[in-house]
Amino acid sequence: MMQALLVFLGGGLGAVGRWLVGLAAARWLGTAWPWGTLGVNILGSFAMGLVMAHLIRGGTISAGAENWRLFLATGILGGFTTFSAFSLESARMIESGQWGQAGLYGLTSVVISIAALFAGMALGRLNG
Repeated sequence: MMQALLVFLGGGLGAVGRWLVGLAAARWLGTAWPWGTLGVNILGSFAMGLVMAHLIRGGTISAGAENWRLFLATGILGGFTTFSAFSLESARMIESGQWGQAGLYGLTSVVISIAALFAGMALGRLNG
């Protein structure tokens, strides 16, 4: 139960952070390009690298660090941007030499996610 609470609290903080970055980007750079989303994707991926490099010592996460991983990586960064989790998973595949799997994962994640968004929009418009 405590672990779920850590993810819940971190996720809320991350989502508020994403919203604030989006507002700031729109105010400073305008809305013609999705600067806020791009910014959180890049910042979140960078932060995920920092967090995981710090938490993983000797190839594993210690028992005490697991709660920090849940709060920071799954919670805050997951709420800030799921792209950071996607980036971490892709990097793990690449580091283990699974270049083909990483490429397939990246391509299918992007293409199928966009296709799913269009399918959801089409279905929503039928019932709307």
